[in-house]
Amino acid sequence: MTTTMTQGGHKPALSAAQIWNMSFGFLGIQIGFELQNGNVSRIFQTLGADVGELAILWIAAPMTGLIVQPIIGHLSDKTWGRFGRRRPYFLAGALLASLALFVMPDASALWVAAGMLWVMDASLNVTMEPFRAFVGDNLPDRQRTMGYAMQSFFIGTGAVMAGALPWVMTNWMGLSNVAPAGQIPETVHWSFYIGGAALLAAVAWTVLSTKEYSPQDLARFEAARGAGGSAARDVDERSAAQFTRGGIIWAFAGALIAALVMLARSEARPAFLGTIEVAKDIYVLAALVAGFGVIQLLAGMLRGQGRNESGFMEVVTDLFAMPKTMRQLAVVQFFSWFGMFALWIYGTPGVTEYHFGATDTVSAAYQDGADWWSLMGSVRNGLAAAAALGFVLVAAKIDRCRLHAVNLLLGAAGFAAVLLVRDPALLWIPQIGIGIAWASIVSMPYAILAGCVPQEKMGIYMGVFNIFIVVPQLLASTLLGFLLTNLFAGHPIYAMVIAAVSFVLAAAATFFVTDSDRAEAPALRAEQA
Repeated sequence: MTTTMTQGGHKPALSAAQIWNMSFGFLGIQIGFELQNGNVSRIFQTLGADVGELAILWIAAPMTGLIVQPIIGHLSDKTWGRFGRRRPYFLAGALLASLALFVMPDASALWVAAGMLWVMDASLNVTMEPFRAFVGDNLPDRQRTMGYAMQSFFIGTGAVMAGALPWVMTNWMGLSNVAPAGQIPETVHWSFYIGGAALLAAVAWTVLSTKEYSPQDLARFEAARGAGGSAARDVDERSAAQFTRGGIIWAFAGALIAALVMLARSEARPAFLGTIEVAKDIYVLAALVAGFGVIQLLAGMLRGQGRNESGFMEVVTDLFAMPKTMRQLAVVQFFSWFGMFALWIYGTPGVTEYHFGATDTVSAAYQDGADWWSLMGSVRNGLAAAAALGFVLVAAKIDRCRLHAVNLLLGAAGFAAVLLVRDPALLWIPQIGIGIAWASIVSMPYAILAGCVPQEKMGIYMGVFNIFIVVPQLLASTLLGFLLTNLFAGHPIYAMVIAAVSFVLAAAATFFVTDSDRAEAPALRAEQA
């Protein structure tokens, strides 16, 4: 199943059909994610979960990705066999995720559903992480924007398909979308069954229709590319003392945040906190900060003992030795995803209150608003899929960093327009900018990243890069409520203002990113001529 390569030279370009095949599996992955995102809270509540418990039940998802993706990236970098390097992980993850999708709607108890969420999210991450590295492995840098844009197209298409499944089940197939108390509606059952089958089929198509380069081929391409093509790690390896010092600082900061939250929520509230309201969710932020400190303390202890060969030490070392471009992209990713999570968390309550004048979740106005905003999500994802096709057309002609910055600014304008557009019927207009930005977020940074990391560490760095998606998700879950309460009197629509500002900051940070393609592309074009 390996490819047969010519000796030496740059990595050859692939045809549009080959890029389509290697990206097609992402259609199934996104169907799985979208079914999870759109229906799991509904399943939890049906099985007796209180609204206040949903955040705790859902925290499994980002934490699972935070742990799983770097591990799978590390393992897939070290894997090679008759089935290839990344493809065994595609298939194993798809099988487990499909099984979880089949079982989830039949869960008889809340703890079973929560367990299935863990299995489902972990399995989807096992499948997704190597797909990101797969493009970096197989495509030359000049085609990577096209490759990740194709993944973005399938992300948008899969989201539209999965979002429409329950509606199609009800309106076209006549299945019931209501059920007795404690039971999952028939439409959700069949949506998950169909989604599980589609996930497995799409990933299997990529596994069976694509090939991978052997480690020897990749090493030859890397050597031909030269030192300028793939940035070496430009940060000195951290000593045991540096790890320990950093660990102490981060652990202390986490403990300090937790202590301040405890004081703010106690009866003996100190006067310097004024009227600031602090929710218990901030404890998650404290745990995140302290946890990063504990990881560094453990790394310092292992390095001090000379135990540097473990997978844990390799992952942590690579985290602190990220190439310069990756560190710059991390800032862009942080602000981009913080803005997107503001949309996902507060879009429904914001629109129902601001545009439909409803805060009572059992009222018809609220349900109408929620349904309409859900439809706008399908519009947004459809526009993202169309925008991704546009990226494919312009991929070789436009500077990626500037294109991404423009797309993010369009997204910021879209967020602002959610407030400016008061007629709900016109809410499709903001989705244009947000959809274009979303397509860019899930394609452009990965295309830039793939050109700056060492080929032999493509998997681990794609996994580490996921940290800069998970961390803003966790921070958004803990800080957005605090910001809305204390700055905007608790009105959720103003999360769109926060998102707009966050996107502007991400766009500004993009101009400071060093894209290796800028220097490499002229040389490649000259050589090809």
